[in-house]
Order: sequence, then C-alpha cells, then structure tokens
Amino acid sequence: MIIEKNDLIGLKSDLAHLDEVSTKLGFVRWQWEYTRATYDLKLEEKSTGSEYFLRVNTRTESGRLESPYAILYIEHIYIGRATFPHGLDYESPVPASIMKIATQKLEQLKTELSA
Repeated sequence: MIIEKNDLIGLKSDLAHLDEVSTKLGFVRWQWEYTRATYDLKLEEKSTGSEYFLRVNTRTESGRLESPYAILYIEHIYIGRATFPHGLDYESPVPASIMKIATQKLEQLKTELSA
C-alpha cells in the first residue's frame, strides 16, 4: 500500500544526514544505486508472526550516492507484508497496530529531517 497522506514526500536531505537519522530510527538502507536509495524498517506483528516493511523511496536531486553530500528527496512511501522467500505484498491489509507504529516512525523521521 502506498502511504500517500504524509508530509515527507518531497522532503530533501543530504545522504549523510538521511543515513544518520534513518539508522537511529531503525531503518536500513537496503537497495541503492547511483541515483536512488530505499530505506526499510521491519515491523513485526507478534500475534500472527507476520512481518511488514515500511519502505521509503528516495532519489537524488544532485550528486551520486558515493558522496555523503548528495542531496536526496523522498519520492514514495510504501508498506507491505513480507512474503516467502523474499518479497513484499503491497495489496495485503495492514493491521491497525502496525500502521500506528509506521505512522509514528514517519512522524519521527519528518521531525528529525526538518530539524
């Protein structure tokens, strides 16, 4: 599912600051190439054992990801249920408890990046 109602889309940061802030909040920069990067946060629903990933997609406005000074902006934010062996199902319903945590993390990310 695309999380459309948030103030993060379009927010800009240099790579070093984005990496520092996102790591502090539990995100990991998984996929990346010269002009884009994806930050993932793993969320687990204890009652069912299901795993969900909150995914923040970014793209460079200037520079390349080899440089900590590259400027990135946030494009889209997704949340999906992990599927075996490795994939995300963006069509599955997301439990309210997981969405609450995801929303809190996105608010924290916005606060940290805006500071």
